[in-house]
Amino acid sequence: MTQHPSAPERAVPAKVDSTVPHSARIWNYWLGGKDNYSVDQEAGDAFREVFPGITDLARGSRAFLGRAVRHLAAEAGIRQFLDIGTGLPTAHNTHEIAQGVAPEAHVVYVDNDPLVLAHARVLLTSTPEGATAYVDADLHDPATVLREASRNLDLTQPVALTLMQVSGHMADYDEARRIVGALMAALPSGSYLAFNDSVDTNKANVEATRLYNESGAAPYRLRSPQQLAGFFDGLELVDPGVVPLDDWRPEPGAARPSGDVIALCGVARKP
Repeated sequence: MTQHPSAPERAVPAKVDSTVPHSARIWNYWLGGKDNYSVDQEAGDAFREVFPGITDLARGSRAFLGRAVRHLAAEAGIRQFLDIGTGLPTAHNTHEIAQGVAPEAHVVYVDNDPLVLAHARVLLTSTPEGATAYVDADLHDPATVLREASRNLDLTQPVALTLMQVSGHMADYDEARRIVGALMAALPSGSYLAFNDSVDTNKANVEATRLYNESGAAPYRLRSPQQLAGFFDGLELVDPGVVPLDDWRPEPGAARPSGDVIALCGVARKP
């Protein structure tokens, strides 16, 4: 397989370990980006060999983010977005979509990967009317996330929290629910949660994830459909509810992948 020029050939940012595969860089590779290393490309290829659908999942997750943010900005009137686990920048980032609808929108990205931080200058662009900022913080520490985000967001006004394919980084389900609950609890009525993650019902994905977790990379946990739906408890789901990625308000004429459901998504409002 022909590989992209790897990140080490362009310079390795401080604190970046280019000897161990990393999920943000592998995701970037699956999306066709070039901000990854040979070790990430190898891990991504190994995963894709066992579960070829991972590329569709990566693209489907990105497409859902775009549709959800567009809905929240255009139809729900949201002007503040808190994007946690943002990953490496690609096309159609949250701030580009939100500010394309509402130039005055404020977007805060949160991640704790040094390579993402090194590319923050790409994220830190904005319309003159709006604002875009980056917070170097860990999802496992919601208090810090909220404190730092409040420097650029007014947490007394509605905020859309986006969590795309990141809850699996929290190993314990109860802890994951507690963390997401703490984040939503700090946001006012009228805020939203936009969420998607992979289910544990696809055998190929389960096996590929098992092998990935043995590679030395930070482990990822797949969860049942019922567990993923649980992240929306206490919130008011926006139609069509918790559904497969491609079934959430698809664009007219959009291609629909066949086969097993590999991820679920939803958008919900805090009453």
